[in-house]
Parts: sequence; structure tokens; C-alpha cells
Amino acid sequence: MNMKVKLAGVELKNPLMTASGTFGSGAEYGEYMDLNRLGAVVTKGVANVPWEGNPTPRIAETAGGMLNAIGLQNPGIDRFCERDLPFLKQFDTKIVVNVCGRSESDYLEVVERLAGEAVDLLEINISCPNVKEGGIAFGQDPKAVERITAAVKKKARQPVIMKLSPNVTDIAETARAAQAGGADVLSLINTLTGMKIDVHRRCFALANRTGGLSGPAVKPVAVRMVYQAAQAVKIPVIGMGGILTAEDALEFILAGASAVAVGTANFVRPDVSVRIVEGLASYMERYGVEEIGELVGAVKDAPQS
Repeated sequence: MNMKVKLAGVELKNPLMTASGTFGSGAEYGEYMDLNRLGAVVTKGVANVPWEGNPTPRIAETAGGMLNAIGLQNPGIDRFCERDLPFLKQFDTKIVVNVCGRSESDYLEVVERLAGEAVDLLEINISCPNVKEGGIAFGQDPKAVERITAAVKKKARQPVIMKLSPNVTDIAETARAAQAGGADVLSLINTLTGMKIDVHRRCFALANRTGGLSGPAVKPVAVRMVYQAAQAVKIPVIGMGGILTAEDALEFILAGASAVAVGTANFVRPDVSVRIVEGLASYMERYGVEEIGELVGAVKDAPQS
């Protein structure tokens, strides 16, 4: 039974990754699981300089998920390279650094800084607000997606994953734009924009008013978008959004994802990622699947009654 997958030539021992923003750099999860058992660790977003993030409150629970408006708080690339990378290098797992920025030059500065580091893949978070375009996220304009992807590819020494925003009219168009810009891999979905109001205090639950919705509530939307993106491009897709169990992960794989990332579930059960790896292995054994790749995009139409 072979669970290995390849993303732009980088081989992962299994398709299970952590989702950016939910796993830090793994240090806080080390006592709950063996990081060596993961296909890859995806770090929290890293910017060219430290970001303080948004004011509190910035997390709110919702039915079937949560809202967050953390604002990509991070210590900046220099601190990340000094503190976090050495920790991750101890483990036999691939390292994926999530890169965020408020302008094209912000992204490129981080990408260039990482060129000489022992990092396997870069994941570019294009849900960040483009300050030079009135705050609209890079990922909401296909032309901007193609442009930022091409700019990053020119500077990157590692394969580039473009993390797509679901807050668009046509995810297939966005996926094709990223591929046209030279993306090696796509990952989706990032969080959906949502809002919660405290009816007793008659105020917004988040200081930022809106936040990113994640968790089981978004999974059907995420599976649909992963399927559409996988149908639209010829490069690998990483699926994420509400994965709690091996069955959830398998939905994404059958929809066309070569790998999957677990996010919000880490807060509920810190060892969930390893449990999902075990669940995938059990599924493969039960159904006689020799290669995990046999399942990628293997969904078919429901039998008519």
C-alpha cells in the first residue's frame, strides 16, 4: 500500500498536510502527535516584517465552525528563519512556508529571503488585501492572480503553491489564471467571509466586523470548488475546508485533490491529522487500493434510481 504523493516533484510520504494559520510551526502540537507522520507541515503566514494582527475580539464560534479575524499576526521572516525553521528541520516531513503580503514587493521580499533556506514548497496567500488596489484581495481579480503568480515564480527557488480565495464568482477562472502565471500547485479553499452579531449586546462579535469562516460548515462549498478547480487545470490541487475525518479527506481526494490540509479540526483534536492518516490507510486496505493516486479525481456520477 503506497500513500506517497508528489507535488511539483516534491514527494510527501502521505497526502496529509496541516493548513496554514492553524498549526503555527508545529511546536505546540509536538506533545500530541509525531510530526514525522505528516506528509507536510504548512506554517502560519509569514510576512516581510512583523504584523501585529487585528484588535480583539478576533475569534468567534459559529454553528459548525468558527470565524477568525486574526489579521495574519506573525513575527516576520527574520524571526521565522531564526526560531521556527530550525525546529521544523528536526522532523522527517516536508516544510511548506505560507507567504503573505500587502503588496507585490512584500511577497517578493519573503520569497527571495527563503530562496536559500531548507524549505520544500512555498504557499502564497493571495487572500491578503492589496493595499495598492483599494484593499481588494489579490485573489479576487484573475488578472492580479496571474500577475502576482508570475512575479513570485520569477524569484522563487522552490515550487510555488497559490492558495486561492473562495470569495470569487468563478473559482475555475481564478485557478486557470494562477496556472497561466506559472503556479506549480493550487491550494483551496481559504476561508469564506462571514459575520456574527451578538444580539444581546447588539454589537459585532468581532472587532473587525467580518472574519473568515472555517470548519465543517464550509466543507460542501470547498469540495465543490476543489472539483471545479481540478477540472479546470492540469497542475496538482491541495484540498482543504472543514476536514475532520478520513472520510472528509477522501471526499476532497475523490473530487480531484492530490493532497489535503487539515485546519480548524486541529483546535478540536490536536492529534487529528495523524488519525486521518491512519483512517486513509484503513480505507485503502478495506477497498484494496494499492496507490493513493488511484483515488484522485475518481468520483463518478451517482447511479440513477
